[in-house]
Amino acid sequence: MKVINLAIVGIGRIGKYYSDKYKIVAACDLIEERRNRMANTFGCRTYSEYEEMLKQDDIDIVYVATRSCDHHKHALMALKAGKDVLLEKPATISYEEILDLYKYANKEGTPRLYVHQQRRFEDAFMKVMDIVNSGKLGRIYEINTEQNDFQHRDDWQTISAFGGGQLLNWGPHIIDQSLKLLGTPSYEMQSYLHHVAAGGDCEDHLRIRFIGDNDRVVNMCISGGMAINRGRYYQVYGDRGAAFFDNEKIKLRYIDPAQEIPEIISSPETPGAAFGKTGTYESGFTINWIEEVAGGTTMASFWQYLYDSYVNGDEFPISDEDILSIMRTISAVKAQNKHIMNH
Repeated sequence: MKVINLAIVGIGRIGKYYSDKYKIVAACDLIEERRNRMANTFGCRTYSEYEEMLKQDDIDIVYVATRSCDHHKHALMALKAGKDVLLEKPATISYEEILDLYKYANKEGTPRLYVHQQRRFEDAFMKVMDIVNSGKLGRIYEINTEQNDFQHRDDWQTISAFGGGQLLNWGPHIIDQSLKLLGTPSYEMQSYLHHVAAGGDCEDHLRIRFIGDNDRVVNMCISGGMAINRGRYYQVYGDRGAAFFDNEKIKLRYIDPAQEIPEIISSPETPGAAFGKTGTYESGFTINWIEEVAGGTTMASFWQYLYDSYVNGDEFPISDEDILSIMRTISAVKAQNKHIMNH
C-alpha cells in the first residue's frame, strides 16, 4: 500500500484525523512545545522555519493549516517549491488570492492543490442531498440550513487582521453545501452580517439567501449570537413533502409516490360556514402521507477521498470550480456589506 508522506505547517486544532495511509514526516510551527509534541508523537522532523521544511525531499503533500491570512502565502511557497498542497479552509481570504494560486497548480506539469472542505462529506448533508435529488419531495422550492449557537469567542478567528469572522470560518462549509443544494450555478444573492457576541472586530452572525434561476431558494445562517438556537439543521420543502434534520435525525413526510393528486379547482363562490375539509378552504381529497426517520451524524473520511485521488487517480469530488464559487460568494458578501465589514 502506498503511504502518503505528509508535512504540516501550523500545528493547532486542525490536522488530527489521519489514517494508516498517511505518514507525518515533517512539521513546522513557531511554538517549540508544539514542535516537540509532534516529534515525540510521530517521530517526524520539525522546523521553526517554513522555508527549511520545504527543502525536505521526501514530502508528498504539504498541509497548510496556518492562520487564514497566511494561506495564500504559505500555499504559494509550497507550490513554487514543487510540492503538492492540501490547503485548510478558507482556501484564501479573497477570490483574487485563490485565482493566483490556481496559476501554479492543477495544470499539466504543475503541483496539485486540494482544499480541505471536509464538511462536503457530512453524513447529514449527503443524506439531505440524496433526498433532494430523489424526487420524493417533488419540486424543491426552498431549503433552510443553519449552524448556530451563542459564543463569547475570543480567539484569533474574531480578528479581521488574521482573516477572522464567521464568513471565513464556517462560511466556506455552509456556502459550499448551500450552492450544492441550490442545484444551479446561476443565482442572485442577498446577504447581511452582524457583530453580536464575540470579541474582536468581525461578524459572528450572517445570513445569505441564494435565489436560483431554477426558482429554488436556499437560506443559510451561521451565528455565534443566538441565545436560543437549534445548532445544526436543515429544512427542505417541496410540493409533495418536506424533510427536517435537527442535530441527530432526518425526518421526512411526503405524499405516497403512487398517489396522484387530482387537479385542484378553486371556487369563486362564498364558502360555507364551517372550517376545514367541509369545503370552506380545503379540498376534501385525502392525502396518503408517508413518514420516515433516518439517523446518522457521522462524516465520511475526507482523507480517504484525498488518498484515492492522489494515489489511485480518482476524480477529487471538490473541483477547482467549487472552490472558486465559494470564494466568489465570500467576496460578493463582503461587497454587499462594506458598511459593517472591517476586512
